[in-house]
Amino acid sequence: MGSTRAEFYSLYLTRFAGSLGFITILTLLPTYIDVLDPSGVAVGLFITALGVGRTVAIVPLSWAGDRYDKRTILLIALVTSISAYLLFAAISSSLGFIAARTLQGLGIVGTGLISLALISELAPAGDRANVIGKYNSWRMAAGIIGTLGAGLLYQQFGFTPIFAILALLLTAALLGVWLFIDPDDTSVSGFALFDLAFNQRILTLTSFRAQYAVAVTLVRKWVPIYVGVSAARGGLALSPFIVGTVIAAEKFMNMVSQPYMGRLSDRYGRALFVFAGGGIYGLVALAIPFAGPLGSTLGLPGTLPVLGNVSPAYPVVLLLNGLLGLADSLREPASMALFADEGDGEGIASSFGIRSLVWRPGAILAPIVGGYLMSEVGMEWVFFLGGAAALSGVLTFVLVLSSVHGQRALAEW
Repeated sequence: MGSTRAEFYSLYLTRFAGSLGFITILTLLPTYIDVLDPSGVAVGLFITALGVGRTVAIVPLSWAGDRYDKRTILLIALVTSISAYLLFAAISSSLGFIAARTLQGLGIVGTGLISLALISELAPAGDRANVIGKYNSWRMAAGIIGTLGAGLLYQQFGFTPIFAILALLLTAALLGVWLFIDPDDTSVSGFALFDLAFNQRILTLTSFRAQYAVAVTLVRKWVPIYVGVSAARGGLALSPFIVGTVIAAEKFMNMVSQPYMGRLSDRYGRALFVFAGGGIYGLVALAIPFAGPLGSTLGLPGTLPVLGNVSPAYPVVLLLNGLLGLADSLREPASMALFADEGDGEGIASSFGIRSLVWRPGAILAPIVGGYLMSEVGMEWVFFLGGAAALSGVLTFVLVLSSVHGQRALAEW
């Protein structure tokens, strides 16, 4: 079997390939809708099928990852993902797309959850957030490449070559895991997910995470809507390419910052970085609706080289979305490392399973609330709610942390 470096890079590639598949289908979803011409109900199922696959998979995979060999579970998840993208290449109906999307959801949870559990176990405890930050950077890189490249590849070559590339990348990841990852000889009897659900430190983290899910879901989903929709609906009415650059700015800043921020949180306290990242995210979210007035007040240009005509708000929202990526780079590796610390030896896959489950209610309900706010009171209120949810989560986190774990817990965790 191979070195730790080879093990890490096998898991980095797994994360990259799984995330690239996710963002590729997300980017091509409008194209599939045009090509397959589904009913309105079927369009809803196109979106829901992924969520169903992901939700159904979390609990059994968390249990299996702790009870059995994580390497074997990850190999099965990679085979599932390869099968999903081969099915995407062959579909000709809405039913086929829904089936492939469900299979994709199962594979995404397996490759994401189990590879995260493995890399957290392999990382030294004192360097865990740094390693997780590097791991997450590969996810961000996939997001940038998939967002900017999927549409261009489709225009040149159609669907089939795209899915052939994804299947090959996942196959390479499968071979890397098979060749370089040692079988996992840890085994947690019982149902670790249930036991860890009552862990006081995990409950403290979830008091923040449940609210923060609302913030991130609203802000991340509505920034591209704000940039791209018409002024009559409260947006900036900029081109799809401009929308892509704004999305890429957040992912790029997150990608380049995460390893460094993870290393700092290992050194100075992970809870402090969760607090700082969540607070900055909330404040920046509150500022996004003011991008237009700020751009005009600062006298920013309405035309830029190469990009052509843009709104004066464009540089402002580009900067703000980059700051959102920076804020998340403070929070994410620190938060993941804290969950890994609690699950280490007791059920690390289950700890991350709880982390995923806590996110789901906010991720499902927030877009419904956001759509209502956008249509009834104005798009700016989506960002106001998102910012408020982040700040409320941070405040709750600090209050629970200090009252349950002591006044110095923010600096000591």
